Amino acid sequence: MPHMRETLRETFWVLALAVIVLFAFFAALGAFSPVEALWVTIIVAALCVLWIGHAIMEGRRHDRSADVIRARERRGF
Repeated sequence: MPHMRETLRETFWVLALAVIVLFAFFAALGAFSPVEALWVTIIVAALCVLWIGHAIMEGRRHDRSADVIRARERRGF
């Protein structure tokens, strides 16, 4: 059950990112004006803030392996 919850949570964030990217894509194409669709713009902006917060928290949550750190230092990254 915990694995399924994790999968659903990650699926939500992938779909959220897809909505953000599609919104930006269609807005850049001129398919709609973000000012004319103000409520959609506000929802996508809030979703963007939530996704950024999620990305920051996920980056801090995962511990980095000493082997990975050593390998990056060896390669110069």
